[in-house]
Amino acid sequence: MLQRLQYAPAWIIIKLLGILPRPLARAVGISFARVIYLLHFRLRHVGMRNLALAFPEKTNSARARILRGEFTSLGRQLAEVCHFPKYTLENVSQVIVYDGFENYERAHARGKGVLFLTAHFGGWELSAFSHSMHGHWMHVVMRPMDNIYLDRLIRKYRTMHGNTAVDKDDFVRGLLAAMKNGETVGILMDTNMTPPQGIFVDFFGISACTASGLARIALRTDAAVVPGFTIWDPVLRKYRLRFDPAVNLVRTNDNEGDIVSNTQLFTKIIEDYVRQYPDQWLWVHRRWKTRPEGQPSLY
Repeated sequence: MLQRLQYAPAWIIIKLLGILPRPLARAVGISFARVIYLLHFRLRHVGMRNLALAFPEKTNSARARILRGEFTSLGRQLAEVCHFPKYTLENVSQVIVYDGFENYERAHARGKGVLFLTAHFGGWELSAFSHSMHGHWMHVVMRPMDNIYLDRLIRKYRTMHGNTAVDKDDFVRGLLAAMKNGETVGILMDTNMTPPQGIFVDFFGISACTASGLARIALRTDAAVVPGFTIWDPVLRKYRLRFDPAVNLVRTNDNEGDIVSNTQLFTKIIEDYVRQYPDQWLWVHRRWKTRPEGQPSLY
């Protein structure tokens, strides 16, 4: 009953934004996110702490501008997700366009599977969704939401055009099967982890416990690792789904060392995008929560 009561207002917001014209839905979504920014002290505190860790050279006012920009980005994406049922192959280019699609084509043509390296960045929910609309469905690794009713709705939206969900608990087995079949998997690799699934690499010069599964699978299967980020372009007034060339993996005779080296390489790619578009990353996540043994909490 509690989950139903929690789900009811979320359902109302999702359906309301979904019936509004897109420009109005974006405006309402952004306004809603800005209200949360003002009222939710804990999220604001985490965001400002993360920004102080990542950008010690910036002033508090500059960090606050970035954080407000993040909430604007989240509100915009919320509106777009609510419009998923209205997306068609004919109108999706009004919202998101490809940038570097040839890099994906090249990687996919190798026939050994594609691992999309991505993050909670820009319009991340739109990437797999729009890609599947063009006939390029993929497996999406995701953690189930705490609310079973909201989880059911969001999964329905994410898988409307052929995508399939891979639970984080079945991460390795699902990826190995997909790579064996030459398929594509999207992985959000920017969340805090705990050992043994996570290993420590530098993120903004600070040790961050990071998922090593992507590196392990890539080294084991020789799948192509393609960075893919959905960037809000204020000039185009739409998103760009940017695919970079496949990453050249580090390969030596030290497998465990290669896992660390490649995990660091992947994390640096994410960091470079965040540095370029700092107001499009999820600063309110406690990315440095897990600390190396003996180190104090950063939060």
